Amino acid sequence: MPTHNLPRVSIITPSFNQAAYLEATIQSVLSQDYTNLEYMIVDGGSTDGSVEIIKKYASQLVWWVSEPDKGQADAINKGLARASGDIVAWLNSDDLYQPGAIWRAVVNMQANPAVGLAYADVHAIDAAGKAVNMITYKQYNLGDLLAFRIIGQPSVFMRRAILKQAGYLNLDFHYLLDHQLWIRMARLAGLKYVPEVWSAARYHPGAKNVAQPAAFGLEAYRILAWAETQPGLMEYTQANQRRVNAGAQRLAARYLLDGGAPRQALQTYFKALINDPGYTLQHGHRMLYAFACLLGLGKLLKLFNK
Repeated sequence: MPTHNLPRVSIITPSFNQAAYLEATIQSVLSQDYTNLEYMIVDGGSTDGSVEIIKKYASQLVWWVSEPDKGQADAINKGLARASGDIVAWLNSDDLYQPGAIWRAVVNMQANPAVGLAYADVHAIDAAGKAVNMITYKQYNLGDLLAFRIIGQPSVFMRRAILKQAGYLNLDFHYLLDHQLWIRMARLAGLKYVPEVWSAARYHPGAKNVAQPAAFGLEAYRILAWAETQPGLMEYTQANQRRVNAGAQRLAARYLLDGGAPRQALQTYFKALINDPGYTLQHGHRMLYAFACLLGLGKLLKLFNK
């Protein structure tokens, strides 16, 4: 790609009391080998030393602020409203970009001008930054998103023109706020999956998906109820009611299991099986693990599957 005509890329990092991980996040953005980059940090009024870390890098930021906000979506929206890039993304203050991620995102979006967003695979890392798992995806479409095929947010890059048409993050959603946005964007333009690793998502005790796993499943039901009222979405949900219901139930069951509630997880998986057996059985290994947990064999099965 010619370096003299690079599209501008805007990256926003929302931050609140994540000083333990924030500097690594910042460095993963600023070390990218991409020149036409604007980087903004929106801090929610941290009191743990995060502001001091941000100030160290202030000269390399287009803009930053530290002030109370209404939560993660509000913080990200503040940055998106200021973004001038053709391509935009946000990277949470405990996640990382892999080297070359922005270049690869730009290359793929330039090669696919009809898509509204591009996404890639994600490394799962622990609090110390050690890789513990690889999260891979496939080429999804709007129907897949409505059936709750989840895309790893740190590896998503969006075309700002499509984002503005879709609208920014909805402050009514707190756990699957990104997924609800992907659905709104996929209603307007296509998606592009790239089988590469662009980011690392950190799993630690303070992360929402670890600390509040059951809330993700509950929000899936709220998103489904919302989709059933939206032109351009309700037609699909009505025609594929069993699949989208199974998708929401399957996701809820997964998070119940992650939250240490295997009995409730199995009950929810059973509801999903009634709606769409084939789709639900793609989580067969998780169902087996839930059953093993009820028998007190969960730790043994986990060791066996390492």
